[in-house]
Amino acid sequence: MFKRLSMNFIALCVVAAAAAVLSTACGESSSTPAPAAGAADAQASFTMGIIHVGSKTDAGYNQAHAEAAALAAKNLPHVKVLVAENIPESADVSRVIENMISQGAKMIIPASFGYLDPALDVAAKYPDVMFNHPAGFKQADNFHTYWAASDQHSYALGIAAGKMTKTNKLGFVGGFQIPNVINTINAFTLGARSVNPKAEMRVIFNNAWSDPGKEAASTNALVDQGVDVITMIVDSPITVVQTAEQRGIYSVGFHSTAVQSYAPKGWISGIGFTWGGFFTREIQAIEKGTWKSNPKNLIGDLNSDMVALAPWGSAVPDDVKALVEAKIAEFKAGKAQVFSGPVKDNKGNLKIPAGQVGDPSLMNTIDWFVEGVIAKAS
Repeated sequence: MFKRLSMNFIALCVVAAAAAVLSTACGESSSTPAPAAGAADAQASFTMGIIHVGSKTDAGYNQAHAEAAALAAKNLPHVKVLVAENIPESADVSRVIENMISQGAKMIIPASFGYLDPALDVAAKYPDVMFNHPAGFKQADNFHTYWAASDQHSYALGIAAGKMTKTNKLGFVGGFQIPNVINTINAFTLGARSVNPKAEMRVIFNNAWSDPGKEAASTNALVDQGVDVITMIVDSPITVVQTAEQRGIYSVGFHSTAVQSYAPKGWISGIGFTWGGFFTREIQAIEKGTWKSNPKNLIGDLNSDMVALAPWGSAVPDDVKALVEAKIAEFKAGKAQVFSGPVKDNKGNLKIPAGQVGDPSLMNTIDWFVEGVIAKAS
């Protein structure tokens, strides 16, 4: 997502959706010629590009997006996907986008929050190229944003955490203090306190989306404070989940369901973003000429195919599973809302009065923490 301070190369991968995925990485200054186009490339009539801030095998944010792009190519065999990994949130992303457009890309997925402004600038130069950006808060005619209602799953998984904690201390390791992350922390905390009013959420921000050293240190610091259930929003949740497992506490994942294999004993569940169907539909809309009439900011709800609950861990009691699944069913039926008043912030101020519901724009604007969160809003 946000800032990647080290980058030794730019990896460009061409994924042809035939029977397999062909991946080729080239150094930015390399003069090595690209491999000859195969039959699938020759038949491709639509090219999309996706840019990752980290590795596409991180069992997290980048992997969820990479798998979605591959699925779109599988669903639409005429589609070719250009992939760039480990691209920092700097001027580098603009050069990568320009390169993809020069190769015929008609849709670009700049898949990191910090790509928002540079990608918008490039989009303004190419009005016939369509852009989809995850969790952004700025749009244009050819620049749309998307996400999924992860706060509903976060609330429901907070219920599991609130029931399973023995210390009443929950922990969160975050990359950056942005509205989308604050929204998730708040939802998780509200869910936990709905079943356990004594539960509190302790938060550490690393100011980096990917820093395994900081992630391990933050997780250990939270465990040392008595936290026995931890969750996170960082690019790759592997380090947090592994460290939690080593310290003998529970973990709740985020971004990709692939991370559950790293915590066979302490895994509760998690949120997995499943963007493949969405990418497929976006390509089809571009081909039909209807894409610009799509919502400029699409938030998929739990009835969509854009987000999924990860499988349950073996340590989760059946009654806890039932509580969580019942709440998810209420969200799906429109019978429950995450931010349903009265809701106070962690300074005691009433933010959402009784009988009112928080505006959906909170996901992109919220700058305060709910009661029970131990953290400071910047």
